[in-house]
Amino acid sequence: MKTKIIVGILVALLLTQMPVIGKYFAILNTMIHETGHSFFALITGGEVQRISLFPDTSGTTLTGHSSWWSQFLTSIAGYVTSSYFAFLFLSLLLKEKYKWIIYILLVFLSINLFFWVRNLYGLFWIGSFAAGFIWLLKSGNKTFVQYVLVLIASLVFVEAITSAFEIMWVSFVTPLRAGDAANLAQLTTFIPSPIWGIVFFVQAVCFSWFALKKVLV
Repeated sequence: MKTKIIVGILVALLLTQMPVIGKYFAILNTMIHETGHSFFALITGGEVQRISLFPDTSGTTLTGHSSWWSQFLTSIAGYVTSSYFAFLFLSLLLKEKYKWIIYILLVFLSINLFFWVRNLYGLFWIGSFAAGFIWLLKSGNKTFVQYVLVLIASLVFVEAITSAFEIMWVSFVTPLRAGDAANLAQLTTFIPSPIWGIVFFVQAVCFSWFALKKVLV
């Protein structure tokens, strides 16, 4: 399994560089990221109005907040959630609990479909991805399911790191357009966007290091 995961990560790196199909699969990480924002908004007493997922792998979450802390934790949650689930999925693979990855993602997809995502592409993406997972559960081919889920977990792993690196880069080049880092800079006026960009990247590297230690040891 450890060898399969290493190969899966390399394949995921190549796949995510492909123009159309790569972006389609990379949106999986975007969905996890935006769901993280939404869950923390609800946990901290806020509300979720809608989520949008786009073909270029970007996403937006429109939330309302009851306090400064609610807005702060919601803003910081997206990248941390992506990194955590990248770590979790690789851990589940090593424990040979493959189908748990499907169950978790189907719960995420269902919640987004029924409550939050309303833009056309987002609905198409969720519907097609959910249909694929349901078909995978019914296929009965254990080896095929295993390979597909290694790739899925590897995609989330790769995108959790690369998306965190991208926001760090943008936070230095165009700080006001750095998404979550820019939001946090507005909330904490004494901490600029580049610092938050670094924080996002460092946490992604830490989660990935803990995951790789499990794979390589």
